[in-house]
Amino acid sequence: MTQSVVVQVGQCGNQVGYRFWDLALREYASVNKRGLYDDATSSFFRNVDWRWDECAGLTLAYVNPQAVLVDMEEGVISQILQGPLRELFDSAQLLTDVSGSGNNWATGHMTYGSVYRELIVDKLRKAAELCDCLQCFFLIHSLGGGTGSGLGTRVLGLLEEEFPGVSRIVTSMYPSAEDDVITSPYNSVLAMRELTEHAHCVLPVENQSLMDIVQKIQMVAHGAKPELMVRRNATLSSGQGGVHEVEKPFDAMNNIVANLLLNMTSSARFEGSLNVDLNEIAMNLVPFPRLHYLVPSLTPLYTLADVNAVPRRLDQMFSDAFSKDHQLIHANPKQSMYLACALMVRGNVHVSDLRRNIERLRPSLSFVSWNQEGWKTGLCSVPPVGHSHSLLALANNTCMKLNFMELKERFTKLYRKKAHLHHFLHVEGMDLGCFTEATSSLDSLIEEYDSLDATRAQATPDPPRLRIAT
Repeated sequence: MTQSVVVQVGQCGNQVGYRFWDLALREYASVNKRGLYDDATSSFFRNVDWRWDECAGLTLAYVNPQAVLVDMEEGVISQILQGPLRELFDSAQLLTDVSGSGNNWATGHMTYGSVYRELIVDKLRKAAELCDCLQCFFLIHSLGGGTGSGLGTRVLGLLEEEFPGVSRIVTSMYPSAEDDVITSPYNSVLAMRELTEHAHCVLPVENQSLMDIVQKIQMVAHGAKPELMVRRNATLSSGQGGVHEVEKPFDAMNNIVANLLLNMTSSARFEGSLNVDLNEIAMNLVPFPRLHYLVPSLTPLYTLADVNAVPRRLDQMFSDAFSKDHQLIHANPKQSMYLACALMVRGNVHVSDLRRNIERLRPSLSFVSWNQEGWKTGLCSVPPVGHSHSLLALANNTCMKLNFMELKERFTKLYRKKAHLHHFLHVEGMDLGCFTEATSSLDSLIEEYDSLDATRAQATPDPPRLRIAT
């Protein structure tokens, strides 16, 4: 069994990571009734107490997450160390400072990235050495602030330097257009250059999309339809269904992202008729190295049975996966070109069901001419807690260019006036060239998507039939 290491950077990255570990433990507890340490558990957890009990086996009470937690403020990590999961983490996995990055990419990337470089590398190496077969690093961070965007992308670069053969899958939280951090467009564009150059896959998740989803859940919770009621102390709509005794800000949003990661890694953790190796995601979905931004959609969104609702029919679940309401980023893939698409299904679903739905959906989806069969499918036999089946779709689609164009527009509004630039330029190692390179990288990315999108209207003639020379 292969292992993965989760690297959580910044306030948002650690909050999402905390929810991931909580939900992962409860998923293992649901599947592993005897609480034994097995191959599935070893994918994300290390056993730190090898005492053997012939009756109980190796208990989950003695596990340690394969993780590195980094933040330049102490607040979130201090809360983790004082919370119900405090015994999970070892101090050797943690790295904190006290002053923070001040919503400044340059401070996180240049200043803290240089000061803590050796210490970060040391912690990453120790985490890797504890794995029998390290396959993937999962980086969780946000782009709006300073630590997540700056130090997070510096860590990503270090992962490429130190572990070039290990997959790097990044979950990036994109700020909304109304973000309260005035410098978030600068931070996002500067971070985007690093993501484009150093990641194998990026799963972009928008704060606004998560807020819209949670708002819909809350509307349901207030009794719009009697057959759709959110259960009291629901995990998705609050933190009260988890390890928290009281609701914490953003728990509902963070749970959705945590469930995205749980579904994505399900085939690597549990048995199934069509298991998907994590390395296969980039291999099958990324035909060009820079175009590795995958649009995620998840159904059902209530993956921990928080909602008293009639289960969705299997075919409807596949339709939902291509609906805007289930995407974790505002985009319209159906109006753009698919380069490839992965469907990762959990539960009692047969290969014939998968093939039937792909054939049903195919006419409504535009794939590039040279990859009409660009589907990657996975079937994991273990369903999510409380449901018979679930589906995660990851689409490499040219629709991402519109999101990047909007981001560039917000960046340009500030940069044209040179507003707030002095905060960045005062940081040692930072100059206007960094901004120029970042915008050039983003422009190039948009152009690459645009050139592929332009082929949509071009009919590809059938190749001429071979003739035998006489």
